[in-house]
Amino acid sequence: MGTPKQENNSVVQVANSVKKPYGMIILTLKNCLLPEEKLSPTPSQIDGLDQETETDLRVLGCELIQTAGILLKLPQVAMATGQVLFQRFYYSKSFVQYAMETTAMGCVCLASKIEEAPRRIRDVINVFHHIKQVKGQKTIQPMMLDQHYINLKNQVIKAERRVLKELGFCVHVKHPHKLIVMYLQVLGFEKHQNLMQLSWNYMNDSLRTDVFVRYQPETVACACIYLTARRLGIPLPRAPSWFSIFRVEESDIQDVCFRILRLYNRPKPNGEELDRKVNELKAQYQEARLKAKANNNNTASAGSNSPASPSGQNRTGLVSSRWTGFYSRNNHGTEKHRSRSRTPSPSHSPPPVKHNKKSKKNRTRSLSRSRSRSRSRSRSHERRSRKYAKRRSYSRSPSLSPHKAQRKNKEKSRHRSRSRSHERRTESYDRYYSSSKSRSRHSSRDRKDRR
Repeated sequence: MGTPKQENNSVVQVANSVKKPYGMIILTLKNCLLPEEKLSPTPSQIDGLDQETETDLRVLGCELIQTAGILLKLPQVAMATGQVLFQRFYYSKSFVQYAMETTAMGCVCLASKIEEAPRRIRDVINVFHHIKQVKGQKTIQPMMLDQHYINLKNQVIKAERRVLKELGFCVHVKHPHKLIVMYLQVLGFEKHQNLMQLSWNYMNDSLRTDVFVRYQPETVACACIYLTARRLGIPLPRAPSWFSIFRVEESDIQDVCFRILRLYNRPKPNGEELDRKVNELKAQYQEARLKAKANNNNTASAGSNSPASPSGQNRTGLVSSRWTGFYSRNNHGTEKHRSRSRTPSPSHSPPPVKHNKKSKKNRTRSLSRSRSRSRSRSRSHERRSRKYAKRRSYSRSPSLSPHKAQRKNKEKSRHRSRSRSHERRTESYDRYYSSSKSRSRHSSRDRKDRR
């Protein structure tokens, strides 16, 4: 037995030497950011959606998640997690193919489970239905538990699973809430309530943008503090720069601040117009898919029917040797049927064979054997035919079937056997009774004589 240090080293060496490729997904907090290649042409833009409409849809979806979280009394961390998952998902899938509202519901359900504050799907659907009625200025009515509700519930469950699948179950989100408090404590502003509250608000608003997909949470926290200090006119240390302590560059801070401020200058998104644009693109997308399927089917059928295609050659010209005889036999059969001649064709006539004496003997033996076999077969066939004829006669006659007749015969035989046994018993009893009487008479006479 070795020391525990040696055993631990050996275990580590074995683990490093044996690496099994269980999957290609690495679950870490460092792979949450997306490269520039995936950020510039999004899947929605590839499907024909312009950049402004996509940004409005992202903002509207994050607002729905925030409002639903407040009504469901979720913690702020759960709402932030749902918005980050929403932003990540639509960098891998398109708004045209997957509905924004259903995905937002799925993100709320998933985020509540991740942050250990789960909510029922029924409550989430009711809250979104209430928000929709309030925004549309309609009369508030409860959602009916009909087939539409069942279908919507199934769609939300599928959306939640789809988000997990597309993100590779990498749902770790590092929020800058605690970072803001810790950085302000380092800078000596932990008792400045306005600075802390305003930077917290900027951070919550930044969730509606794609900042958390582009930069680390440390950069976002520094940008929120930087923007709040500029607005309140609070000087921060410049030599050296305060953000250099946290390993953050000024260019990244300015980019984050620019994206947050641009959010306030945008007009409020109109949900009805956005739905109309998405539905138009969705109809075009479905038509294009149907046309592509039809073209693929036509090309496949044309390729199979064309003589130059390899599949057609395999079906007609390059047939294997097993099926050539089958095709030739079919051709000969059609010719015979047309000519209606029973004479065999010269191609099928057997060649003449020269018989020797031994072959004649063998031939006679085989003939005799075949005749004996045919006689035995004919006899067995006659016996079977007689049996079948008897059965048919039973079935056709108005009398009972053979099975019922057998049952009746059995019952009669049982009855006869019972009656015979009864008669035998009575006869034996009578004999015994008569013999006992005679014995009693003789015994009485003997007694009298003795007297």
